[in-house]
Amino acid sequence: MFDTLTDSFTSAIKKIRFHDDDKALTKALGELKKNLLKADVNHKVVKELIADVQVLTKEKGIGKDQFLEALRETLYKLLEVGGNKGFTFAPNPPTTILMTGLQGSGKTTTTGKLATYLKNKQKKVLIVAADLQRLAAVEQLRQITTQIEVELYEDEATKNPVEVVKAAMEYANSKIFDVVLIDTAGRLAIDDELMDELENVKKAASPDEIFYVADSLTGQDAIRTATSFKEKIGIDGVILSKYDGDSKGGVALGLSSQVQVPLRFIGSGEKMEDLEVFLPERIVNRLMGFGDIEGLAEKTANVIDEKKAKLLTKKIQKGKFNFNDFLEQMESMKKMGSMSSMMSMIPGMGNMSKAIKDFDFENSGELKGIKAMVSSMTPKEREDPDLLNNSRKKRIAAGCGLSDVEINRMIKQFKNAGKMAKKFSGKNGMKQLQSMMGQMGGAGGMGGIPR
Repeated sequence: MFDTLTDSFTSAIKKIRFHDDDKALTKALGELKKNLLKADVNHKVVKELIADVQVLTKEKGIGKDQFLEALRETLYKLLEVGGNKGFTFAPNPPTTILMTGLQGSGKTTTTGKLATYLKNKQKKVLIVAADLQRLAAVEQLRQITTQIEVELYEDEATKNPVEVVKAAMEYANSKIFDVVLIDTAGRLAIDDELMDELENVKKAASPDEIFYVADSLTGQDAIRTATSFKEKIGIDGVILSKYDGDSKGGVALGLSSQVQVPLRFIGSGEKMEDLEVFLPERIVNRLMGFGDIEGLAEKTANVIDEKKAKLLTKKIQKGKFNFNDFLEQMESMKKMGSMSSMMSMIPGMGNMSKAIKDFDFENSGELKGIKAMVSSMTPKEREDPDLLNNSRKKRIAAGCGLSDVEINRMIKQFKNAGKMAKKFSGKNGMKQLQSMMGQMGGAGGMGGIPR
């Protein structure tokens, strides 16, 4: 997710090879400055970051480790502006959040993503359709809430968002919801009419926090509009949407310090699960190529049942992994969001993240083929792949529209995957897997730079 920025830091660090090499430090800082400006990081932010890294490195004594530590400290200081992190629940439910942003910023979709994130944490969420300016807004929310199975509060009888919000809050209190997310109106630009409406909705809702959804693709404009919203309506956090489509990514680096409001989440893909918590310490680790094992653990814990995981591990260790297990795991993986984002959370897997950037579990032709093949199997065949002799394979091929060669290849791949899973399910499995993946992806991440 932070590929361009991580590459910027990597190339700068490689410039320093010896201790007390002042020229090397100058070269490294020059390389870093050039790359950060290319990545659309604000020029003032770049200037301050370079100056701070230079001072800290010289204080510690010029060297690769010292430069790395100075860079880490400076990045953390840049991203840490105080305020709440991630999602903060109010002492007394429901926690009410006003979702604000300009039209086209991805506000409505982000509201759905935030609801999905909360639902995965076992929270009862109500989304309120208070954007009555854009004709398609309510219909879009209907589709999203149906998809993620979250309740929507709407009222077609009125065009007054204040009336909708007041009634929605009464409903939320009576039905004991944990969280209320209010989708408000946006405009193509900030104007008095929009701000007046938001102010009235704010009074009616008495929100615990106001989130501003900023479009990453607008670059530095995202920072300017967030600052305007903060001044006019007051915001407690920013969610950066469409970050997966921003090839530069520099806006994330300067947003918090420039707006003086914490960046709370980042939209990392198109799916409802593609919303990541922005925690400065973890983000710095990812920017430096060290991954985010805690974040990965939280992400998987939300969708993987611990008891089922233990049973599956035992089956894998006994070589009993079957097609039903495979399909169940595919469904779980879909709920975790983009594969690229997950890989970037594993230390040293930066290059692998790039390699699978466009991999999509739902639309992968290979996985669709496997699903079609499994659908043509009998329950016994799904449970016991060893039953698949040539006549059964021919029947399956005819049933799913694939050739005999494709069926044989996929079954062979499945059996090889089972053997590999068995190999890596032992005590040192994760280390072996990481080592193998690192070799496949080249040096990966920061290329062995010490933490």
